[in-house]
Amino acid sequence: MEFFRFLMSDVLAEPSILVGLIALIGLIAQKKPVTECIKGTVKTVMGFVILGAGAGLIVSSLGDFAVIFHHAFGIAGVVPNNEAIVAVAQKSFGTEMAMIMFFAMVINIAIARFTPLKFIFLTGHHTLFMSMMVAVILATAGLQGATLIAVGSIVVGLAMVISPAIIHPYMKKVTGSDDVAFGHFSAISQLLSAFIGSKFGNKEKSTEDMDVPKSLLFLRDTPVAIAFTMFFIFIVTCLVAGPSTVKEMNAGGKNWFMFSLMQSITFAAGVYIVLQGVRMVIAEIVPAFKGISDKLVPNAKPALDCPVVFPYAPNAVLVGFLSSFAAGVLGMFLLYALNMTVIIPGVVPHFFVGAAAGVFGNATGGRRGAILGSFANGLLITFLPVFLLPVLGSIGLANTTFSDSDFGVIGILLGLIVR
Repeated sequence: MEFFRFLMSDVLAEPSILVGLIALIGLIAQKKPVTECIKGTVKTVMGFVILGAGAGLIVSSLGDFAVIFHHAFGIAGVVPNNEAIVAVAQKSFGTEMAMIMFFAMVINIAIARFTPLKFIFLTGHHTLFMSMMVAVILATAGLQGATLIAVGSIVVGLAMVISPAIIHPYMKKVTGSDDVAFGHFSAISQLLSAFIGSKFGNKEKSTEDMDVPKSLLFLRDTPVAIAFTMFFIFIVTCLVAGPSTVKEMNAGGKNWFMFSLMQSITFAAGVYIVLQGVRMVIAEIVPAFKGISDKLVPNAKPALDCPVVFPYAPNAVLVGFLSSFAAGVLGMFLLYALNMTVIIPGVVPHFFVGAAAGVFGNATGGRRGAILGSFANGLLITFLPVFLLPVLGSIGLANTTFSDSDFGVIGILLGLIVR
């Protein structure tokens, strides 16, 4: 029993180890030498750790910014953040979450083995988030014990396969291959963005072909472009909040200008590290995954996190984030005007999901598709949480909630069904 608890709460809850184990199984299935098995496993785990380190830099660079933004514009409300809501719910539903997560993974493998949906969802932290949300909704509706775990496992296991499946036709347009799938619970956002791009855009005019004036050629370097753009956003927000207020509110008590400069560079560094981590994981896990697909799940595809699409259209990443965030700000004021729960745009979900939406919109509709598609995503992830909050029971009163589109759609539908 103790080993089972260790397996669920420690091993399977650690995305990097989980993916490393899968890579190891794939390498062993291919009968690779011991040295290659060790090298491939370590590099896969390391790639995920690097990816997480980059994400940590991004989150930390935006922590003080979120507080200053709220102060600058005088708006209080709910900030969607997966990590925050899970931390709140962990105290009451941790065991149910772990059990659902474990059995959902088993169901995911079984579905991939015996149905045409050959997707293995490898974004472990999102599996954890979805398991927690489903546990909360089912418990709020009155389910408990084995029934809660069984129903929750089926729901999450299905979501782990259906989510990559619905976006995969467009994923092939982004990557130009059929080797990897999109494994992030924002597939509905990406589907919406790609659809809008295909209807209203022109894929011949890609974001990657934008004609930048010679004086701005330095912006073609993605990390520099992101740092420059984020510096502008930080400066405007800090000026509205007031230099003295910024100095008091930021963690290091820095001068407002230096705070803006360093936070924007830190953000860009985080993005750069994330991209490097993704390249490292892809280089190792795709060949290793062939071993699993050949032996256990023929023709299976690894479904990986949002940043897996970033290297295919770096300019679209920036365009998508800015457009999505602008829509989030607009949606915030619309909710305020409608006297509804105000959803404050979380910069992290708008960056990761909005950036990916920009890539998908660009793949089907070029720069116009990237702008319109990610803008639609920004509105979607602003309004969905409003309708998700009521089905979360007392957890919905925690001033935070789940941020991405699939959480909203699945949570709302599940809440209506079980009630």
